[in-house]
Amino acid sequence: MELRQLRYFVKAAETLNFSEAAKGLYITQSTLSQQIRQLETELDVQLFQRNSHEVTLTEAGAELLPYAKETLYAADTCKEHIRDLQQLLTGTLNIGVTYSFSPILTETVLAFMKLYPEVKLNIFYKTMTELMQMLVKREVDFVLAFKPTRRYEQIESHILFDNHLSVIVRSDHALAQKQKVTLGELEKYEFALPSKGLQARNTFDQVFSERDYKFKVRVELNEVNILLKLIKKSNLVTILSEATIHDESGVKAIPLDVNEYEMEGCIHTLKHAYRKHSALKFIHLLSESNAIRERMHTWLG
Repeated sequence: MELRQLRYFVKAAETLNFSEAAKGLYITQSTLSQQIRQLETELDVQLFQRNSHEVTLTEAGAELLPYAKETLYAADTCKEHIRDLQQLLTGTLNIGVTYSFSPILTETVLAFMKLYPEVKLNIFYKTMTELMQMLVKREVDFVLAFKPTRRYEQIESHILFDNHLSVIVRSDHALAQKQKVTLGELEKYEFALPSKGLQARNTFDQVFSERDYKFKVRVELNEVNILLKLIKKSNLVTILSEATIHDESGVKAIPLDVNEYEMEGCIHTLKHAYRKHSALKFIHLLSESNAIRERMHTWLG
C-alpha cells in the first residue's frame, strides 16, 4: 500500500467522481482508476461501487476512509516536522479566516510572503462553523476568527486581541459622535445586517433575542465589503465587530452598550496537534502587525 494510492482513494471518496478527482490530482482518469484497482487488489476488497450513473463508497471504502485520512495527515505532519528541524520554511500553510477578520490580515500576508517566499499560502474565507469543521478535518492549520459562541471539544482558542460588537455608520451619521449606543436608540434606524451565520450577526441576534426590541432590517448581506459600501452611501446602520473596519475610511464604529458580549479575536488550533514552524511564524507576524499590536494578549510568549 502506497501513500499515493491512499491520496488518490481519499480524493475519489471525497468527490465520488473519478473524472473530477483525477483533475484535482493532476493525473489522468485511467491512472486514477488503475491505482484504485491496485489498492483494491492488495486489500482484497471493493472500495467503490461504480456504474454509468454514479460512484458510491462500499462499506469497506467507508471504513477505510478515516484511516486513510489519518495516515496521510501523519505523513504530511512528519514531513513538516523534519523541515522544521532543518529550519527550512517551505511547503504549504492553510489558514481559515472569517469574513470579519479579513481587514486586519492583509499587512501580515504581505509581510509573510516577502519573508518566506518558499511557503505557499492557502487562505480560506468562510463562516465560523465552516472553518471549525475544516480545522477538525485538518483541512486548515489554524483559524483566525472571533471567540465562538459555542464550545468545540477538539479545538482550543487563544485570545489575540480584545474587541467588541459595534454599531457601524457613515462618518457624518447622527450616531457617529456618540461614545456608546444602546439597543433602544437603534430602534428608530433602518438596518443593513450581515447575513445569519456570520459571527457578528449571530452575536447580535443573541443580544437582542434576550431583550424586547424591534429592529427594521432592510437588507442582509454575506459580503462585508459590499455591506460597508451601502453604509457609506446611506443612512443605514449595521452591526459588526470594531476590527472589521480596520483601515476603512468613511465609516465610524461606536461601541454597542452591551458589556457582556465581547468579541475577542482568537487563534483557533486543534488540541494536541503539531504546529508547523510556518504557522508559528505567521502568528507572530500577525501579533506584531499594526492592526493587532496595541491590543495583543501575551499567550504567544
